[in-house]
Amino acid sequence: MSLIGQRITVLGGGVAGLAVAVALARRGAQVTVMEQAEAIAEVGAGLQISPNGVAVLKALGLGEALAAVGTRAVAVTLRDGPTGEAVLRLDLARQKPSAEYLFLHRADLIALLAEAARGAGVRIRLLQKVETVTLGAHPPRLTTAQGAEIEVPLLIGADGLHSRTREALNGRVAPFFTHQVAWRALIPCEAGAEPVAQVFMGPGRHLVSYPLRGGRLRNIVAVEERHRWAEESWSATDDPLALRLAFEGFSGPVPGWLEQVEAVNLWGLFRHPVAARWHGHGAAILGDAAHPTLPFLAQGANMALEDAWVLAAMLAGHDSAEAAFAAYQQARAARVTRIVAAANANARNYHLKGPMRLAGHLALRLGGRIAPGLALSRFDWLYDFDVTATG
Repeated sequence: MSLIGQRITVLGGGVAGLAVAVALARRGAQVTVMEQAEAIAEVGAGLQISPNGVAVLKALGLGEALAAVGTRAVAVTLRDGPTGEAVLRLDLARQKPSAEYLFLHRADLIALLAEAARGAGVRIRLLQKVETVTLGAHPPRLTTAQGAEIEVPLLIGADGLHSRTREALNGRVAPFFTHQVAWRALIPCEAGAEPVAQVFMGPGRHLVSYPLRGGRLRNIVAVEERHRWAEESWSATDDPLALRLAFEGFSGPVPGWLEQVEAVNLWGLFRHPVAARWHGHGAAILGDAAHPTLPFLAQGANMALEDAWVLAAMLAGHDSAEAAFAAYQQARAARVTRIVAAANANARNYHLKGPMRLAGHLALRLGGRIAPGLALSRFDWLYDFDVTATG
C-alpha cells in the first residue's frame, strides 16, 4: 500500500513511538503521535544502543546526530562484586572494530528522535492520556481521560508496558514479579573514565555502570533479588541509603560511586509474556507493548528501533494494512522471543551463589584466556543483525 497521505496515529512518544513515526513519515504518511505527558521528554537514565539499533538510526538519517550525543564503548568488563577483581573483559574495540556500541542518555535519544519526527512533518499532540482503546468492526477508537472519543484510520500502539492497545488485542494479563528490583541513578563521572560497561556480579545482586555524555556523567543500574514487592514504575523513588546498604559488600569503585548518589529511582522487575497478538482491526503494537523485556541484555530500545523499521517497511510493501501487520509479526516474533529469553538467562548468570558462582567465574576466566573472542561471538546473532538490509 502507498503510505503517501495515509493517516496513522501512534500512541506513545517514547523511543518506539517516535522511531516508528519518523520511519512512517519518511515514507510519506501523515503521522500523529499522541503522548500523555506535557512534554516530549524522558526521565534521566542511560541506555546502550548496540549495532543492531545503530543500523536503524543510521537508516533513518540520524547517524551524525547519534554520533554527536553518544559515547562509543570500547569494552564490557565482568567483575566480581565482593572483590572488585576482573573476571572477563569483552574487548569490543579489538574484536569488533567496525561495530558501534554506544552509551546514550535516554533523554538525548528522545530529543534526537523528536526533532527528526517534527522535521519529517509528524504532528505531536501532548497531554493526550488514552484510557481505552476499542477495536472491532469500526476503525480503532480511542477514549481519552477527558472523555473525548477519537476514531483513527490506523493505530500503532507504542504505549509501553501498560499498553492499552495490547490489552485491546490480547486482554489483560497479569505480569509475574521476578522478585528483583532495580535502582538507577546518575552521578558525576570521574575524569578520564574509560568508556567501558562494567558489570559487578554478586550473590543475588549485580550492578552495571558506564559513562555518559562524553564522560561527564556515570550511569548506575543496580539489581537486587528480594521478596518484597516494588511498583513497576520508572518514576518511583527510594532512599539512596537503601541502595548503599544493598551493595555494602561490594568492593572496587562501587562504594565510592554509591556514596555520591543523591537521588535514586527504584522499580520492580516484572516478567511479561511476549504478546500472542500484535495486530488486528486496524491496529498494531511494537516495542514494550508487544514484548517487554528484563534489562539484563540492554535490548529494550534496540528491539523498539528494529520493530519501528520493520513495521514501516511492511506497511509500505504490502497491499493492505492487515497483510502488512501480519508480515511484521511474522518477521519479528521469533527474534524478540529469543532476545527476551537471553535477557532472562543473564539475570540468573549474574546472581549465582555458592559453588555455582565460583565455578561460573572460573569458567569465564579460563574462557577469556583460551578463546577471548568466543564469549562475544555467542551474541553475533543479536548484534550483527541488520533489519534495514532487507528493506
